[in-house]
Amino acid sequence: MPERPKTYCARPQLEVIDRGRVSESHPVPLLFVHGAWHAAWCWDEHFLGFFADRGYHAVAVSLRGHGRSMTSKPLRSCSLDDYVEDLSVFAADLPRRPVVIGHSMGGLVVLKYLESQQAPAGVLLAPTYPLAYLGTGLRWVRRHPWHFARIAATGKSLPFVNTAELARERFFSPHTPESRVRDYAARLQEESGRIGFDAVFSFPRPKRVRTSLLVLGACDDGSVTRRAVQATARAYGVEAEFFADMGHDMMLEPGWATVAERVHTWLGARGL
Repeated sequence: MPERPKTYCARPQLEVIDRGRVSESHPVPLLFVHGAWHAAWCWDEHFLGFFADRGYHAVAVSLRGHGRSMTSKPLRSCSLDDYVEDLSVFAADLPRRPVVIGHSMGGLVVLKYLESQQAPAGVLLAPTYPLAYLGTGLRWVRRHPWHFARIAATGKSLPFVNTAELARERFFSPHTPESRVRDYAARLQEESGRIGFDAVFSFPRPKRVRTSLLVLGACDDGSVTRRAVQATARAYGVEAEFFADMGHDMMLEPGWATVAERVHTWLGARGL
């Protein structure tokens, strides 16, 4: 059995959940990056144990201001560059360059990281992409036009995602048990007010990314549109793969194991 997860700090005081260790079959660590309103805990529910059981060293980091990670400035002003710095700092502390795996906003963090850093491989789950992010935002505006007015007035977005009803609409499929939706909704936290602006105007440079990518999407995603996921994949020269009966939080949905197995198979084919 893999060792129990442990939480510790690496500069600059980031929360990390660490499972398993590298093996002869899987000599490269996996570094997981969460999306908006989440933290490292979302990977520890299923994915970290899944990969640790199969001989990987699986590590999830909470970006600054998330989970137990510290931040030297208000969360509302944390930028995409700040989050990329967090990923870069922790990845540099690992014994070997990790495979980087990002969900949603974390996928954008991974892509920006890969513009200046090499990695053995990258995996994006339900990723956001700057230009396609506009379509995702417009979907939210059409459903809840008053949300954006309230967010602009208060600078707070958590109240508009952390009820069971809103969390299911945005993050979970109709197949997810209500008890799980309520539990996960209660664990969501406030997100940077600046990050939405950065997500649209970050000007990605796909030609700078030389890392092989796997892009996975969810057919019942209430947050990121199918077109947005496809646009991300096309920009980086790959085809997106989609999972039926799956909501945005692919690592927490009842069908999470099929997603994890696909990542495992893809990495194995690359000797990772």
